[in-house]
Amino acid sequence: MVWIAMLVITSPLIRPALLPEPVSVRWQTGHFALLPGAPLAATGAAAGVARLARAQLGLTGAAPRSGTAPGVSLRLDPRLASLGQEGYRLRVDRSGVVVRSAGLEGLFYGVQTLRQLLPPEAFGGKGAPRGGWKLPCVAIEDRPRFAWRGAHLDVARHFMPKWFLLRFVDALAMHKMNVLHLHLTDDQGWRIQIERYPKLVSVGSHRKDTQTNDRPDEYSGKPHSGHYTQAELREIVAYARARFVTVLPEIEMPGHSQAAIAAYPELGNTGRPLEVATGWGVHEDVLNVEDGTIRFYENVLDEVIAIFPSKYVHIGGDEAPKKQWRESAAAQAKMRALGLKDEDELQSWFVRQIGAHLRRRGKRLIGWDEILEGGLAEEATVMSWRGEEGGLAAVRAGHDAIMSPYEWTYLDQRQTNDPALELPRGWGHLSLARIWSYEPMPAGLTPEETKRVLGAQTALWTEVIPDPATAEKQLFPRLCAFAEVVWSPRRSRLYERERPRMVAHVARLDAMRIARHPVDPVQTASDRASVGARS
Repeated sequence: MVWIAMLVITSPLIRPALLPEPVSVRWQTGHFALLPGAPLAATGAAAGVARLARAQLGLTGAAPRSGTAPGVSLRLDPRLASLGQEGYRLRVDRSGVVVRSAGLEGLFYGVQTLRQLLPPEAFGGKGAPRGGWKLPCVAIEDRPRFAWRGAHLDVARHFMPKWFLLRFVDALAMHKMNVLHLHLTDDQGWRIQIERYPKLVSVGSHRKDTQTNDRPDEYSGKPHSGHYTQAELREIVAYARARFVTVLPEIEMPGHSQAAIAAYPELGNTGRPLEVATGWGVHEDVLNVEDGTIRFYENVLDEVIAIFPSKYVHIGGDEAPKKQWRESAAAQAKMRALGLKDEDELQSWFVRQIGAHLRRRGKRLIGWDEILEGGLAEEATVMSWRGEEGGLAAVRAGHDAIMSPYEWTYLDQRQTNDPALELPRGWGHLSLARIWSYEPMPAGLTPEETKRVLGAQTALWTEVIPDPATAEKQLFPRLCAFAEVVWSPRRSRLYERERPRMVAHVARLDAMRIARHPVDPVQTASDRASVGARS
């Protein structure tokens, strides 16, 4: 089966594997030879997409001044508005290639599909042979199922260098995913430069040790540090924007804030000095609820907003223990003054203050599903990670939701039952087959409520993922299957049927030298049960 799948990719006259699978594909007879010097025609607003397309397709020909000379033509076409800004039509016939869309995003995604008609070596930067790449004739119509197609990357627990984030953006865009959620702050590290508060990085971005295992507790004995300057983050944002990927910043509050409190102890509740956390888990040190702390984080967010043009800002809100607030005279006095009945309502008040500040700045707040506790802030969007329940509660209350239930989407889980292939501190089990069987839209919603499910997001947490190569092995190829779940039409995806496409697709990853886990050899009984339950 592996040999057959590879033949599908390497033979120019046999149908290539497409992933994510388009809405409609009509294969036709014949082929078009895409020569190295073939022109790529695009006018006006499409010039930026054309520059990327020319590089991705390995075309060296100069762009024609006008018209649609034989080669590749990118055309903005308002008549395709029914496909949305991200939908497209792609036609390859003996005379050339035409990609049409109502939006620049759709032109870009059409080019990503066009790339998959080339052999895998084209993804490694190899130029076309003298006779050109032979593209099979085909007519494709495509559009995404969900508007939000996201991937979360934790760079707080282990810092990931800028070059890796740029490389990850390329991989997301290639798979038609459009949100990179950067988890920039946590107990174990603060990774974003804030000019008004320099100790957030001079103190908060360094820890003296790192926990490597908790069965039993083990530590590396080595310090860990790293942060992004504002200039570096602007570069990442611009790079992503050119590829239609929005970078969503997350600044954790009021929990997961030990690194910030270590830098500025007045943000805490106890007054005692802290160090940046070296171990994992949920830490009891949380932000206090003083007006000065609210102002501190409003000032932080003003600098964050100036870097990230995203409509949304993520403020975390998860796993915030209330012990210190219960023991704090100041916190209890604040509750009495505000007429709050418990500490959950106090956290809701805190989140509402931050949400109101973001609204004044033209932004909207996203938080993990714990922000539901004590009452949901106005216009807040819930990212549902502890299952579907938080997302269901949000949409039924008239709020938007993004589905990210950990048992279906967290890629730091084990991929197989083979210990030789897994992380030393593995947890859970999320196979490629199970990812493919995931259905992001919860059952039982009204048509109006389904409109509030913006989409879904996968996540990689990096407690025991120390470097880019390890991160890639956890991400790929499962991220490829998730991309299909959020882009392609809903259908039953039986792993035995889909696996040959993935085997063919990972040849492209290999050409790009992306580190990856092996494709699952077989489907387990639990995976079959999952497919039956969710398809």
